[in-house]
Amino acid sequence: MKILIIGPTRIGDTVLSSGIVDHISKLYPQARITVACGAVSAPLYRNLPNLDRIIPITKKAASTHWWGVWLSVYKISWDLVLDFRRSIVPWVIKVKRRIVTKAALDKNEHRVISFSRALGLEKAPPSPVLWISAEDENRANSLIPNGSPVIAVAPAANWRGKMWDVNRFVSVINRISNSSCERSIFPDARIAILGGPGEESSASILIESIEQDRLLNLVGKENLYTISACLRRCSLFIGNDSGLMHMAAAANIPTVGLFGPSRVENYHPWGKYTEAVCTEKPYHDLVKETVKHTDDSCHMMDSLTVDSVVEAVENLLFKHKIITK
Repeated sequence: MKILIIGPTRIGDTVLSSGIVDHISKLYPQARITVACGAVSAPLYRNLPNLDRIIPITKKAASTHWWGVWLSVYKISWDLVLDFRRSIVPWVIKVKRRIVTKAALDKNEHRVISFSRALGLEKAPPSPVLWISAEDENRANSLIPNGSPVIAVAPAANWRGKMWDVNRFVSVINRISNSSCERSIFPDARIAILGGPGEESSASILIESIEQDRLLNLVGKENLYTISACLRRCSLFIGNDSGLMHMAAAANIPTVGLFGPSRVENYHPWGKYTEAVCTEKPYHDLVKETVKHTDDSCHMMDSLTVDSVVEAVENLLFKHKIITK
């Protein structure tokens, strides 16, 4: 059996759709799966069971990238095509069965539920997963050896408007990990700073604020599958609405996502050990202001306070009895 999956472009949507892909992989364990997806998110499929090959997609003008995908797959008779992009490809190749994801039923529907509806699984949507190999785990063990708890922090995002002031990240980390603070949750915890290539400047202030013996600087230094394994070794994740936030939730670690000019209803971290904390200024007001003042994107997260983030961390950990009052 041959299955073609046309996956999302961005890391976040790739993670949110991973439960569906995992469901298909387990449903047809003897199948050979080809994945065509965004080049940035392609590494996340590297350890997918029964993977045959990955076709990275780089967007081109006038959607001409689909021509390249078609050239790579049209000679094959496919048994199933699962398309998360609602592209033309499933309709111009030989295939016995097409499954194409649909738009959300309403503006408040989470992406995991929207993706699941295509397979009739919206009542019990498969949770996102990370496929991790023994090799990835070994690499993560060397980067984050056994020792004190690790707090993962991701201060960047794919748009400046979604990025909380890095100095406030510094304040939160000091409050929850500094042994001299009365309410410190993880005294003397190690801090793993996460980010992709080119995001070093966004994290520099945070990196410089942490003592060297507690710092694990992974910004732009490791691939996505290694970071996936590293996240599973962490005790807590705090970060902006981003692909890394969704990866942390899929790693099943306590995850606090920070939201402002993105819809928390659609993109809150999905999982048991998750919490979303939003700016005091609501999404719709932030979006309206951006249209009027395009240079104000750097201030869109300003109404999110340090106190509210620390409180969200405490509530999440208390709720699941990871810490006690």
